[in-house]
Amino acid sequence: MTADIETLRKILIQTKVIAVVGLSANWWRPSFFAAKYMQDHGYRIIPVNPNYEEILGERCYPSLEDIPKDIEVDMVDLFQRSEMTPPLARSAAAIGAKVLWLQLGVRNDEAAGLAVAGGLDVVMDRCVKIEHGRLLGGLNLFGVTTKVISAKRPKWLVY
Repeated sequence: MTADIETLRKILIQTKVIAVVGLSANWWRPSFFAAKYMQDHGYRIIPVNPNYEEILGERCYPSLEDIPKDIEVDMVDLFQRSEMTPPLARSAAAIGAKVLWLQLGVRNDEAAGLAVAGGLDVVMDRCVKIEHGRLLGGLNLFGVTTKVISAKRPKWLVY
């Protein structure tokens, strides 16, 4: 299981393609918000949800196994209940993913063990969007990454 800062940073830097299982087409859902953020930061998002044809301009697949073999998935990001994750961990290993990422509130030691046995790094109970912003400079609101932090509100900011 991985959770240290350097490993998280390495995962986020090396990842290019993220299969998001349970991605919703509804903009107000956390899965959509996180996937859109990652897509806006240069990652290719592969939606996995049998209820949709397309999300975020990408074809949606009903399962991980349905993703074409020519798409090399680096990370499988799970927006699923904890009890649903073991078979998805097996699928992530079967498609050759390198990382199994379980979102905030999602923990399953069996799934983690299956993923590790399949050669994957595992991140549990963390949000990929939050970690990207925290570790790779996506937290730029009000000067957090400009190295200029002030108690004064910027004049250009509209309230």
